[in-house]
Amino acid sequence: MKEVVDLLLDWYAKNKRDLPWRRDQNPYHVWVSEIMLQQTRVEAVKDYYARFLKRLPSVGDLAEVSEGELLKLWQGLGYYNRARNLKKAAQMVMQECGGNFPEDYELLLKLPGVGEYTAGAIASIAFQKRVPAVDGNVYRIYTRLFADGSDITAGKVKKRIRDAVGEAVPQEHPGEFNQALMDLGASVCLPNGMPLCDRCPVAECCHARRDGTMLSFPVKPAKKARKIEDRTVFLLEYQGKYLIRQRPEKGLLAGLWEFPSREGKLPLENVKPVLREWGADLGQVELLGSGKHIFSHVEWHMLGYLVHLQELKGDISQKFVWADVEEIQNKYSIPSAFSMYLEQIMRE
Repeated sequence: MKEVVDLLLDWYAKNKRDLPWRRDQNPYHVWVSEIMLQQTRVEAVKDYYARFLKRLPSVGDLAEVSEGELLKLWQGLGYYNRARNLKKAAQMVMQECGGNFPEDYELLLKLPGVGEYTAGAIASIAFQKRVPAVDGNVYRIYTRLFADGSDITAGKVKKRIRDAVGEAVPQEHPGEFNQALMDLGASVCLPNGMPLCDRCPVAECCHARRDGTMLSFPVKPAKKARKIEDRTVFLLEYQGKYLIRQRPEKGLLAGLWEFPSREGKLPLENVKPVLREWGADLGQVELLGSGKHIFSHVEWHMLGYLVHLQELKGDISQKFVWADVEEIQNKYSIPSAFSMYLEQIMRE
């Protein structure tokens, strides 16, 4: 790995991506961007990052924001526990560190939601500490460079690669080295499809390129098939407002807001009994069609109905909340799983 350090740094100096969180070395900015970038594409993060910092420009602001507003700011990024952990970590920084981010890698690891990669990124980029930041990009680059067929999901393999990369991190410019690996994985040594070896600064050192086996690496076991769940989603409208409810505090999409739903795909004749249970009288019904949303381990296949209610007979507000379109847009965090149905009411 040490042989590629200078090659990578020279390449990065000429080809680094112009990203908003790279325009300073503020640890708060580095941290927020790295958490947002987990499981999310760079282009999708840019607008969220700008909006987030405009509302919460400091770690103190993040520590004090309400969870409802925080989740609304995060709406659309998914994996909402990332946002909750951000707030918990911000409170820890304020209470235990006097509002100053810890510079030490081991102390950063104690913050909620901060793992080895994120701690390495913050320490090296913001504080120029000589520590690695090893993510999926780096595992892919390393295994291709050395034609290493080890299972990268195995703990001992991850540790071995982290140690090897850690030894290569230069004393000067450790953050630039880690970001060079990030950019190489994002723009050249691609995860899906053929890597762009003709643009790679370390192509001459790469064993997989020499052997023509780039797509054989990295090696990891096949993913288990996702569980399929059928759901019927109800957009219930009454006097210009729509019914929403908060999900349980634990489990999938914990604490977020959703349109009421039932398991299974219910035919039209089964809709009326469900509405009676909720104390609602059926009015005009419109079939909205099917939608799908993919989570990491489960896949929702949804069927939606837009129902204009004529009358409410029970105290449905004890279990649900009525909100107009503006409130849904600005106040309540509706996950992207329901984006198809959100678009429906925006057009109403």
